[in-house]
Amino acid sequence: MATIKIDEKDYDVDDLSEDAKAQVLSLNFVDAELNRLQLKVAAMQTARNAYASALNSMLGENEGSEVETSLDD
Repeated sequence: MATIKIDEKDYDVDDLSEDAKAQVLSLNFVDAELNRLQLKVAAMQTARNAYASALNSMLGENEGSEVETSLDD
């Protein structure tokens, strides 16, 4: 028996209407996608930090220096 909690109340998914079940599926999909994107953001932030650290080293700056990028054409 799968349940979903909404506003501190548990609902048996099997007892929900087909439309409500579709909404639950959509919520599960969106939650999974948000989690995937959050993991991707964390990975990209880690990569950015590594690139900034390498650039700081090349430029002789302190390791903790903030790196802001602005590429002008």
